[in-house]
Amino acid sequence: MDLSVGVGIGSGPPLGRLKGALRAARVAGFDSAWVVDHFLGFFPDAIWDKRFTWLAGDGGSPHAYFDHQTLLGALASKAGNLQLAVGVTEPVRRHPVLIAQAAMTLSHLTTRPPILGIGAGERENTEPFGLSFERPVARLEEALRIIRTCFSSAGPFEFHGEFWDMPDAVMDLAPAPGRTPELWVAAHGPRMLGLTGAHGDGWYPTHPMHPAEYAESLAVITAAATRAGRDPNAITPGAQVSIVVAKTEARARAMLSHPSLRFLALLLPDSVWQAEGRRHPLGDGHRGMVDLVPHRLDADEVWEAIEAVEPDLLAERIVWGDRRRVVGAIRDLADAGLRHVVLQPASGLVSRSDALYALRSLPAIRSDLVGG
Repeated sequence: MDLSVGVGIGSGPPLGRLKGALRAARVAGFDSAWVVDHFLGFFPDAIWDKRFTWLAGDGGSPHAYFDHQTLLGALASKAGNLQLAVGVTEPVRRHPVLIAQAAMTLSHLTTRPPILGIGAGERENTEPFGLSFERPVARLEEALRIIRTCFSSAGPFEFHGEFWDMPDAVMDLAPAPGRTPELWVAAHGPRMLGLTGAHGDGWYPTHPMHPAEYAESLAVITAAATRAGRDPNAITPGAQVSIVVAKTEARARAMLSHPSLRFLALLLPDSVWQAEGRRHPLGDGHRGMVDLVPHRLDADEVWEAIEAVEPDLLAERIVWGDRRRVVGAIRDLADAGLRHVVLQPASGLVSRSDALYALRSLPAIRSDLVGG
């Protein structure tokens, strides 16, 4: 099984914690380290307290994030052979030429090509700041073409689209030799999967999928790549996989009843809820993390929605269990085509001891996956 393993390290302060996480990932032999690009987090202020998660015990805000571009530059000298990645940015808050310039700059600071994860964006990072979130997929399609052009352009180039019109743009910065940034697309629906096949170097879904669903979506990417005259095998099938890991299966299963983990189910789109024969607590058609604006929800509304999440839904969707069970679930995805998994230890939300156990388990899970 040809599987590489990355880890999410986040983008929240303090900087020393992020540097420590990067150092630990490098020592443990991970292949990539991923930050995020947010103005806001997903957890609502109205329920940010110790009842929801122990992490709220020290106060502070769930919406404190470093700028990912500056952060990756600060981490670059400590990355060693790790690929640095953002999972993911979008072309609403930043012009695609700026996104390309930042990624190419990072390529000169690292020893491996950086991964530019990009998607259509989320309402929480756009609408509250006066930015339009209309037709985000069409906007992304144009941005992908512009970014690709910037990676290889020399001298003026033209681009004429609906969202950007550039009569004589210039981006003469070149990537470092042999380290052209990789474009990974965060795709779930058919149109986004098609964009991945047409433009992506990698696929980075974040919603949990059954192996059969993963294989079906990958087939859409493969078909789109073939139609575009691209080699489908040159596209790395990846995934962000949230894991709930504990010493025993019983403990991991019990954690699925914790409010912080039940909240994660609210971040799934209504289509996933329907696939499990359920209705989304935030309303029919709710697109989960895409539509959620956390500070617009009051405490009663959020707690009512959390109470409506049955732990059985999480048990069906999320990767959970002892180390052996977690590794087995990820291997099932690898059998469906997964080639780069990025581990996100969701069980760290439950308690300090569960967070420590998850962090200590990550190197062993990586070793099991690579050696299996």
